[in-house]
Amino acid sequence: MPGPMPKPALSVVREGNPGHRPQPESVVLPPVEFDEPDWSRELPEAQAPKKPKEPEREDGESIEHFQQRIYRYEKQLVSYQLKRQAINGTRFVKKRAKEEWDRVVPVLANSVGLGAVDFSLVVDMCICVARLEWAEHELSREGLITMGQRGPGKNPHTTIAGQYRTQLKTYVRELGLSPAARTGLPGREDTSEDDDPFD
Repeated sequence: MPGPMPKPALSVVREGNPGHRPQPESVVLPPVEFDEPDWSRELPEAQAPKKPKEPEREDGESIEHFQQRIYRYEKQLVSYQLKRQAINGTRFVKKRAKEEWDRVVPVLANSVGLGAVDFSLVVDMCICVARLEWAEHELSREGLITMGQRGPGKNPHTTIAGQYRTQLKTYVRELGLSPAARTGLPGREDTSEDDDPFD
């Protein structure tokens, strides 16, 4: 005859405690104040490339050889433009991630509280917001349809924006950053020093 069923393992769900069940002390984390990350370290900037010089036809140079040099120049120019775009994107993302950090961290610290283990989650969320905005920025600049090697097609930034938007929904839910998510997160209660389990 089979024995008793094992009890399911305890799981900590960040959405909160809808049943208002008492939480074991093992899942209660001491609140901490985060130092803002070094965004230049989190998002290193590529070395600025040197713009290629457009070739001029040399005396006695054949048309075929000159066309080959033009072809190489055009490839170098595309590579240069992509690197410049990456540098501009990194600068935008660093600035926007810092703004998001300054906006969100004080709110979270005063609402649900933040533990040391939440640091990477909040950093990733700020970068996600910044990269999503950059993708939308590029979509506005380039358009939804771009010309590829096989003709007109969907701008790749639409896929990038969709992926970051999906990821952002996870962060919003986990951190309680929407009205619906906040209803499932317990408020941070004010406790006296005598009741602080981490003293």
